[in-house]
Amino acid sequence: MNILFVHQNCPGQYKHLAPALAARKGWDVRFLTRPGKPDVAGVTKAEYDLAREPGKQTHRYLTNLESAVLYGQAAAQAAEKMRQSGFVPDVIVGHAGWGETMYLKDVFPTARLLGYFEFYYRAYGSDVDFELDRKVTLDDRARIRTKNAAQFISLEAADWGVTPTLWQKAQLPREFHGKVSVIHEGFDTDIVKPLADAKVTLPSGVKLTKDDEVVTYVARNLEPYRGFPIFMQVAEEICRRRPNAHILIVGADGVSYGRSLPDGQTYREKALSEVEIDPARVHFLGRQPYEQYLTVLQISAVHVYLTYPFVLSWSMLEAMGCECLIVGSDTPPVREVIRDGENGLLVDFYDHLAIADRVDEVLDHDDRMAEIRKRARRTIERSYSLDKCLRDQIRMVENLAEGRRPGNVAVVPPAGQKAVGKSGTQRKKRGAGRTRAPAAAKRRG
Repeated sequence: MNILFVHQNCPGQYKHLAPALAARKGWDVRFLTRPGKPDVAGVTKAEYDLAREPGKQTHRYLTNLESAVLYGQAAAQAAEKMRQSGFVPDVIVGHAGWGETMYLKDVFPTARLLGYFEFYYRAYGSDVDFELDRKVTLDDRARIRTKNAAQFISLEAADWGVTPTLWQKAQLPREFHGKVSVIHEGFDTDIVKPLADAKVTLPSGVKLTKDDEVVTYVARNLEPYRGFPIFMQVAEEICRRRPNAHILIVGADGVSYGRSLPDGQTYREKALSEVEIDPARVHFLGRQPYEQYLTVLQISAVHVYLTYPFVLSWSMLEAMGCECLIVGSDTPPVREVIRDGENGLLVDFYDHLAIADRVDEVLDHDDRMAEIRKRARRTIERSYSLDKCLRDQIRMVENLAEGRRPGNVAVVPPAGQKAVGKSGTQRKKRGAGRTRAPAAAKRRG
């Protein structure tokens, strides 16, 4: 069996799937990626590079499409060289987000294509209209509609699609739902787990354990899409209410999603100019090596996770795997996994006082809601463990290799998931007061 993986940032979502297939006797697994990316055990790596960047005079609606065409062209040219050398894949597995998969079936017409569809952009009911008081203009709607052009090409070309959550699938055009399965990449729950004697030593020398009042927040970058400005208001309130609490913030100062601030200012710098916190108890840790990041989660008393209606972060699921008590935004990606009061707590994304109330509620609880923590871990073991997710991914590749399509085989979504709709924040009229979290603790001060 010949398998070709395609992802501009090898290994991407295929960190576990590619080597698992390469370990099979008689399977020839190749990986097409940009130069300088890591090797994968048992996998033969091939590289491509872009001929150029999108033109400066390109219409801004078309910049993403031109970029996708350049990626697709470069990947197809590299694939043509592979074909000329004698390698023809039975199955191609690739991320559709950058355009790499658009033309691969023109190179390998007999191959079956499994496309990964991470996020389909929409002007309404998603990230764009989630910002308070933002008016979605005709220009926004036209730009976003055009931004999806490359995904349409990849959706049409794919024999089978996969996306990690039901909400992400729901963003795709309904006409394509029948060819897209929901399977998360999963992670190793033997590594991502609670640890009773975990300890973090801060640069200041302060040592923290599970016995301390530790509030954690994690994002790849500290930015509005992951609720960082709101969290800093929460941090101010926690510092005022709880003199023994320490707040650990993991994340860098870049911008992964959304708009950058003018003049090179970071969102951290802006937030620190707007709130009053105790710098001896609010600790910015930057990006952390994976093991140290897990240790931060393992000592967490309360983990705050906030997100726009957007791609769900792995960090929230990993926090649940470590038996963190999640105080999460009541937005569709979070609500798909967390049921309020059962395996976590939900609260209005924009209500920093209600978020602080729920932090109080946990820290004031006799056992810090130990049973909710355990149910969070069980949710991950049942639906997001690497064993389960990798087994489902491999079965999907096998079915595709044997000529089956999504209509011929049922791929069951993660247990406990259900259809999602608009969040409480989106249902209420913008600016019409706060939504109070249920059973919130009495505020201090």
